[in-house]
Amino acid sequence: MNNFKGRDFLSLMDYTSEDLMFYLKTAIKIKSDIDNNRSVLKDKNLAMIFQKPSLRTRMSFQVGMNQLGGHAQFISPDEISLGKREAVKDVARVLSRYVDGIMARVFSHDDIVELAKYSDKPVVNGLSDLLHPCQGMADYLTILERFGHLDGLRLCYVGDGNNVCNTLIVGASKFGLDMAVACPKGYEPNKDIIESASKAGANIKIVNDPIKGVKGSDIVYTDTWVSMGQEEEKIVRNEKFKKYQVNEDLTSHAKEGHIVMHCLPAHRNDEITDGVMDGPNSAIFDQAENRLHAQKAILALNL
Repeated sequence: MNNFKGRDFLSLMDYTSEDLMFYLKTAIKIKSDIDNNRSVLKDKNLAMIFQKPSLRTRMSFQVGMNQLGGHAQFISPDEISLGKREAVKDVARVLSRYVDGIMARVFSHDDIVELAKYSDKPVVNGLSDLLHPCQGMADYLTILERFGHLDGLRLCYVGDGNNVCNTLIVGASKFGLDMAVACPKGYEPNKDIIESASKAGANIKIVNDPIKGVKGSDIVYTDTWVSMGQEEEKIVRNEKFKKYQVNEDLTSHAKEGHIVMHCLPAHRNDEITDGVMDGPNSAIFDQAENRLHAQKAILALNL
């Protein structure tokens, strides 16, 4: 059995392909047999730091800890003002004295790295501006459940090259998927992450034509065009991304039997149409549910 006790979960880059598959298999096992896993984290406590509002992250971690026999403590942005009212390293040191693990949903990736550096307890990246590893694990869990395998599948991400896109690229390099990113010029994913994935042997292509990107894909993935903190760019972004809408015409170029994914929240009929989001190929709400199960595996193995 893999021993991850005490390790941070900041990025999929920190784990081998075999490690990450072990997490996915653990998630499937816990998902199918929760009754025999209700004491895995008995009396364990998780501190949840939020700089950004959340539905899925807060509920999935809180419910996940409860289902495994533990407890989750919510810390709102106003309570500590991470890095402002109190230094990040001081927050890490104090919480380490109280809890068994820390989950943080932050703006700056440097904050999550600093929390991990100064915490004596494992830190889980619930989202940063660079990466969203828990979302990535839920995504690949969903793909694995739908197709029965990951290696050799083709994934096309359509839209802004954001933290979710960066994480999917890392996952593609770990799990053996081919991946295309269809985005406007100037909105590409992180260059270092692309370079690292390519050096690891991944087939990652960046294209500006969404039809070219989606053609022959098993998975079509999109996300909001305007993330939290980018609201002042909304008008410009909506104009630049309008031809990247995931609609019935675009998805007709994907493989028969393809699935459509979105990490939510979605702006319906902007980046994705109602017809696609609620259509027969949508895996979006299975994907949302799997945040709970993927994170239970991380918590069970690392805390």
